[in-house]
Order: sequence, then C-alpha cells, then structure tokens
Amino acid sequence: MRLLLTALFGAALPLFAQTIAITGAQVVDGTGAPPRAATVVIRGGRIAAVGQGIEPPAGAALIDARGKTLLPGLFDLHTHLLASGGGKDLDWGKILKLYLAHGVTTVADMSTYPEQFEPLRALIRNGLAAPRLLMAGRFSTPGGHGAEGGRGDFHTQMVQTPREAREAVRRIAAYKPDVIKVFTDGWRYGVDTDMTSMDEATLKALVEAAHGLGLKVVSHTVSVEKAKIAARAGVDVVNHGIGDGNLDAEAVRLMKEQNTGYVQTLAVYEPRTANVAEARKRRWAHLMANGPLARDGGVTLGAGTDAGMPGTRHGVSSLHELELMVRGGLTPLEAIAAATSGSARLMGLEGDRGTIAEGKLADLVLIGGNPVANIAEIHQVERVWLGGKEQDREALLAAVAKPGPTPLPAVPAAEVLDDFESADGRSKVDTLWLNNTDGGHDHALMSYQRTPRTPSNHALTILAEMTPKDRPFAAMVLPLSKGAVAPVDASRFAGIEFEARGEGEYGLTLRSREAAARAPFRAAPEWKKVRVPFRALGSANLRDLTALEFVIARPAGARAFLEIDNVRFFAR
Repeated sequence: MRLLLTALFGAALPLFAQTIAITGAQVVDGTGAPPRAATVVIRGGRIAAVGQGIEPPAGAALIDARGKTLLPGLFDLHTHLLASGGGKDLDWGKILKLYLAHGVTTVADMSTYPEQFEPLRALIRNGLAAPRLLMAGRFSTPGGHGAEGGRGDFHTQMVQTPREAREAVRRIAAYKPDVIKVFTDGWRYGVDTDMTSMDEATLKALVEAAHGLGLKVVSHTVSVEKAKIAARAGVDVVNHGIGDGNLDAEAVRLMKEQNTGYVQTLAVYEPRTANVAEARKRRWAHLMANGPLARDGGVTLGAGTDAGMPGTRHGVSSLHELELMVRGGLTPLEAIAAATSGSARLMGLEGDRGTIAEGKLADLVLIGGNPVANIAEIHQVERVWLGGKEQDREALLAAVAKPGPTPLPAVPAAEVLDDFESADGRSKVDTLWLNNTDGGHDHALMSYQRTPRTPSNHALTILAEMTPKDRPFAAMVLPLSKGAVAPVDASRFAGIEFEARGEGEYGLTLRSREAAARAPFRAAPEWKKVRVPFRALGSANLRDLTALEFVIARPAGARAFLEIDNVRFFAR
C-alpha cells in the first residue's frame, strides 16, 4: 500500500541509508558561528556526530562534499499553501514538493483551515512528499484583515472581546493546530482603506489561552504602534514586516523583554518594477531598515516570505528572502541563522532542529557553493535530507512540472449528502458547511441556520445581503470530504438533487480540483425538488470532486434567501 501511495503522489521513495557520513563540507551550523570544515554522521534519522577528525563509521554511505556548504534545513514561517503565488498548475501537493526541493524542511502555513489539518496530516503520514508542516488556526476581528477573502467565518475566527477570544481558542484547540495566527493590525499599507485591529485586552486573552495549550502565537502586525501592542500582549512572533515607520527604541525594548521575535517577509513586499508608488517606496525603506534595528536590539529574527501571494513563488522565495535580508543589512551568517536556529527557537523547536548538532534531526541541505561569501549562492541547492532520508529532488521537480493536480486516491461518494437532521452543523458525510462570499473589505453579508420544516424535519435556511458593488454573491459550500482535501469519486451517479424554497434564480456549482462548473436553478416560495444532471455541469471531473456550492447572486444592495433540504446524488 505504501508503494502504491508513493507512486500516486508522484515522487520516488526518499533515498535512504541507515548510516551516512558527509565529509569535506564547509559546515554552517545555523548558530551564526563561522563555518568550519567538519564531518557529519547521520544515523537513525538524527545527527550522530559532527566535528573535525571524525572517522566515518564502518559501512556508512560516504558523501564527498568538498567545495560545498552544508546547512541545517531551512524554515519558512509564513506561507499560504492554498495560493499559487502566480505559479501555473500548482496545488498544495506540488507546493509542498517545491519547498523540499529548495531545501526548506519546515514550513508554517497560514491559509489552511481547521477541517483540513487532520486530512493533510494523514496524507503526509501515508507518503505524500512534504516538509515538516506547521498549520495555523486563524483569528481576526470583525471587519479585520484575514476575513476579506470571502472564505467564510470558520476559516478565520472572528473575535473582538477577551471572552470571545478565549472561547474561540478553546473551539479551535479540538483540531490540534500547530500554531495560532492572529490578524492584529488593519493598516493597509497606506494604499487602501484600513481595516479593524485587535485591541490589547482581547489579544492578551487570546495569547494567554493559546499559551495555556502550549501553542505559539504569531501575528500579522505591520505598524510600529501595533507591534508594541503585540509585544505587550505576549505574542511570540510579529510575522510580517513593519512598514509604516522605523522601529523605535520602545518597540525594540518591548519585543526584546517579551521575547517577541520578528519575521520580515521581505519577499512579498519587494518592488518588482521600476515605477513604484511613493507609498510603497517609503514602506520598502522602513522594511529594509527594521531587520537590522531589531537585530541590534537583541530581538530574535526568523525567516518567512508570505509565499503564495501574487509574485511570491513557493520554495524559491524562501531562498530569495535570505538575499533580501542581506541586502537590508544582515550578514549572510545572520540571515542563515534567522532561517534556521532563529526560526526554530521562535516556534519552540530548538531542541529538535535548526542547527547541525549531535542529537538533532538530520534535516540538512547541501549547497553547491559558498553562500557565506555570496548569499546568492544559496540557490545552488544540490541535496536535501529530511530526518536523514535524502529527497529525490529530480523526482520532486518532475512531479511539480507534470500537468494536472497531484494524484491522490479518491474517496467513493456517498449517495446522501445531507438531510439537516444533525444539530451539530455537520453533514451526513461528516463535513462542515461553510459560508462563502465575494472578496474585499465590503463583501456580501450572509447568515445561515438549521431550521424546522416540521417538528421532526429540518432544512438549511440561508439569508444574504448583497454589498453595493459589481457582481456580489453569497454561497453555502458543502465540502465532499473533510476540508475538501481528499478527492471524491461520484462517477457512478448521474447528477445532484435537492429540495429548495426561495424566490428566483440561483446557481449550483460543482467543484473539482482542476475546474468548477455552475448550473442555474429556480426556486419558488413553495418547496419543490430540483434535479441537476451532471451533463449540465460538463467541465467537472466526476472522479476528482471537492465541493458543492449553492450560490445566491443578486444586484448590488439586494437581499435574498434560499432554503435547501435532502441534498443527494441521484443514480444513473
């Protein structure tokens, strides 16, 4: 079964030897210390020995690394695996492979939502090639950043009081997040209307609740005064560059005293054209200055990119981030330390990884050059080990280049999807209904609730109010598997049927991993059965489905409702 899954995931089994000795390399151990010539011995997935004059154990696989540089595996503490970064034909399976191929062995993702945590972990346990993955539970304020993507209230928890914050952390804790991400700062870089920000009391309550569960808290904080609030509240990492001004002495002192680290994400902000607006030029100057200011004040630096955002490519941006950190005033050794030991320390993982030292996980990357002398040579990644297992970089990159989504075994579709008789919000296929709207600050408003048709028969009622802009919409989304991670095979069915009550035209969208197709349907004030054959949804791959959406689209400012019940696939 393991071999089958590995073949399906499109990457060869990692190259592995029980004992490996890497000799002749210039070893940069990640602590910031100068490089040294050393032999590194790997046994049982960990570093068994490191030093000069070490004789390789008898029978060890020998790797001659003369003229090359050995680093700890790199970290990227700010990624978005659900976004492509402008890359063509990328899904999260390919994105994970890109990080491994570029020597990034630990990745913190800020875009998955709680229902996706366990399905993704299960796929990785079963052979999907991936770095060590930290997934974040997301929190913001009503009207705050992180909620404007139209992805629904469960994707990002909305809190504006200490009581709400504590309850939301408790609710999300059941999903076992690896880290907590908080959108604390609504400043929109001086180029758009500001959004709401989280007050200090609410943030402090959230941090205390998370720390009580052993979870680190990282914040989207982009302004000097909000950085002071984040530090006073006990946030572990300010996980974005500060761009509205240079960090002042008070901000640096608070961050140092409260052990609040700093991750710059320069890669996402880097100006890429000659014609740059003045507001962006000012922000870039502040961003470049603030890394050295934080360093000089004794603040621990980590590395992250915001990869997945437009123009910020997965994997390669993690390497380019180090170039930008050096351009901003760090030494190459300091940038490498930020991307290794500093990042590990900020995530509480320093006992396990982040340096080349005896007993640490053998997460290593061999560079075919000398990035200490020229940081641009960090891109010359030749070999990567994860827990002592060498990753087949050629196979990883070939799988990324192959057209179509990452092959995954499909789950057979159940006939009945939901009858709304469960009171816990979960469907008959054990998934959580999600609301979805158009994006932006001023997106459509919607609410939904399980309501009785008769005392023993329930339906889902959806209310929507369109925002005053072009093409607003509101939709209820039914993932066909938990988090829409595993594809679902509905090829034995002929279409979708449900009962509906409403007023006017609506849409039914069927999503697969490669495409989405929508068919219209009408609903009247009296209940009626609606059948949508798959032939009306011709572009969806029936063996690779992810979700259904019931869509309400109306003119700007309009209000509408839809009720649905007894959603199922019907037989051929």
